[in-house]
Amino acid sequence: MKLPTSTRSLAIAVALLVALLAPTSAAGAPQQQPPTDPTLADATPFRGDGMWIWYVSKAQGGSPARIAARAKSRGVDTVFIKSGDGTDNWSQFTPGLVAALEQRGLHVCAWQYVYGSDPAGEARVGADAADDGADCLVIDAESEYEGRYAQARTYITRLRAAVGDSYPLGLAGFPYVHYHPAYPYSVFLGPGAAEFNLPQVYWKAIGDSVDRAMTTTYTYNRVYGRPISPIGQLYDSPRGREVKRFRQLAKASGFAGTSWWSWQHASKSGFRAATRRHIGHARGFHASHAYPTLEKGAEGDLVVWAQEHLAAGGYFDAQQVSGNYGILTSRGVREFQGDEGLSPTGVLDAPTWKGLLAKFDPIAVTWGAGGRAKTGVGDAPRSAREPARENELR
Repeated sequence: MKLPTSTRSLAIAVALLVALLAPTSAAGAPQQQPPTDPTLADATPFRGDGMWIWYVSKAQGGSPARIAARAKSRGVDTVFIKSGDGTDNWSQFTPGLVAALEQRGLHVCAWQYVYGSDPAGEARVGADAADDGADCLVIDAESEYEGRYAQARTYITRLRAAVGDSYPLGLAGFPYVHYHPAYPYSVFLGPGAAEFNLPQVYWKAIGDSVDRAMTTTYTYNRVYGRPISPIGQLYDSPRGREVKRFRQLAKASGFAGTSWWSWQHASKSGFRAATRRHIGHARGFHASHAYPTLEKGAEGDLVVWAQEHLAAGGYFDAQQVSGNYGILTSRGVREFQGDEGLSPTGVLDAPTWKGLLAKFDPIAVTWGAGGRAKTGVGDAPRSAREPARENELR
């Protein structure tokens, strides 16, 4: 149901006021917000080529000098090193290690596997990595966080409070969003959360071709509006031509960068294929322009994301964000389509997504903040009860 004109006008006025009151730099110019085009990013540790390190001891014997020498000789810009697991700091991640690698010309990004059982404690561990000098932090949240919207909100809120608004955060999550209706992408990639999206596009593990895996990942991740830096697969001995194809498609798609899981799993030929300087062109490939199509009966976080955008424009009641595409969502989509000169079908198609994402920033739902008070609608949307269609990261 479309909200009354006066309510919609008030919502738009508030949004404009917030924009006018946004923090400014010392020179008085508005601070640059994170890019919303998934193919663009500023110069950050997420741009360029990266390699993931699980155990430092299994990467060049744990020698920072040898790690840096091999990385620099192969054009690797960033190493992603495990710094924590849940509420446990990993002793391998130290200020000394970070400094030794940075002094040799590498970006050092920490990564933390999180579970959601103690999100406040996990946030402290993530913040510790930033204190140790990490240039960025990647949140590795997988099946344990499915359905845990309130926990994700707590983790992100506490982490941001500790590291600051400008500290670079990335999310390494599932690549096939539509397989995971209960996963809180809209929290991890929402307002004030991770600015970069690093989906784990392990095509061989998924069982798809490189082309299909990359196209599917982009189609379903692009709506979250964060620069995409996909993680490719070096474990389980993928073919060199597939590794090369992954790099070609990432370049052709304009993605911010690529990285690889992982240093210790890579064969010598795999490492070379992932870092070869000349890769040629992606013949026969055309970057995807598709968007997910949603209509009545759809469920999941993509619906949550759409409802949050509709609510920002006054086309949906913020108290009703549920992740279920029912009559109210369909009506809001039709109203928006009519106002934008689109065919009022009530189906969220590519033209409607483009208009909706360009026109409104999503509301920030405060999951777990006392039920329906403020913008909170409980601990999770109803769609958070939906089981995963499949875990493609097997």
